[in-house]
Amino acid sequence: MPRRLPPLNALKAFEAAARYESFTRAADELCVTQGAVSHQVKALEADLGLGLFKREHQRLVITETGRSYLTVRDALDRIADGTERLLRRQNTGVLTVSTSPNFAAKWLVHRLSRFAEAHPTVDLRVSASLHHIDFAREDIDLAIRHGDGIEPGLHVIRLCAEELFPVCSPKLLNGRKSLTSGDLKIAALLHVNDRQDWSRWLDAAGMTDIDVLRGPVLNQASMAIDAAVDGQGIALARTALAAWDLIGARLVRAFELALPVPYAYWIVCPKAAANLPKIVAFSQWLQLEAAADARQLTARARAGKRRKNA
Repeated sequence: MPRRLPPLNALKAFEAAARYESFTRAADELCVTQGAVSHQVKALEADLGLGLFKREHQRLVITETGRSYLTVRDALDRIADGTERLLRRQNTGVLTVSTSPNFAAKWLVHRLSRFAEAHPTVDLRVSASLHHIDFAREDIDLAIRHGDGIEPGLHVIRLCAEELFPVCSPKLLNGRKSLTSGDLKIAALLHVNDRQDWSRWLDAAGMTDIDVLRGPVLNQASMAIDAAVDGQGIALARTALAAWDLIGARLVRAFELALPVPYAYWIVCPKAAANLPKIVAFSQWLQLEAAADARQLTARARAGKRRKNA
């Protein structure tokens, strides 16, 4: 159902007149004529079908109805505050980015020196949090979010596509080209939050004799990946979070089978800020880094297939 909103100018005229209990002083603040303020307030009263003021001789007195309607002041304050924050961020070199702890730890922090070298005038601040930020109320310029990309009223760009697949340390291969189902019966399975992902993957692989209850359950994907790098077991990892360690050969894909995942990483910012130079610079840099990852991962996968077929 569409919102029923009165004209903003009428609300501004009402709020100022209520604050001063004077059309004249409200007109001075708004830099319009006293007649313009009176006309806006009368139009608002007509639209609402309610009286907001009593005109008593030379005095303007707000009604009880008018006082209850002054809740619009909070909305106007929020608009003003959001506008001030946006303009302040636009006119400074500070770029504040919000993302999840997992993405920050396994994807972003390793690359920050490259962004700093390319854009030395941007003062980058990274806030790692699971909190879903409100751009209008918080000093955040851009967010990297994991989800379906549906962000009403915001500017959204997909950063990278993802799959879910098993990874392990190269030392678990012990010189072999890949693991076997027998290895899954012995090695620890590293789980994230619950055991459902491993159950899904094993079902898709047709491996019905693996005990999915084995191995620790960790509450962060970055912890599972780090444990796999350390040789403590086999983890199911999403592409973006495993990319840095796969490219650096600290991890290998334990099996070729990958599951599709419904979510991806997205670059998100207010539409009004999408063309700011610092936002454009960081967004383009993120996309270049993700594209480079995709090329290197594809090259490594092809090389791995050639070795297996040799």
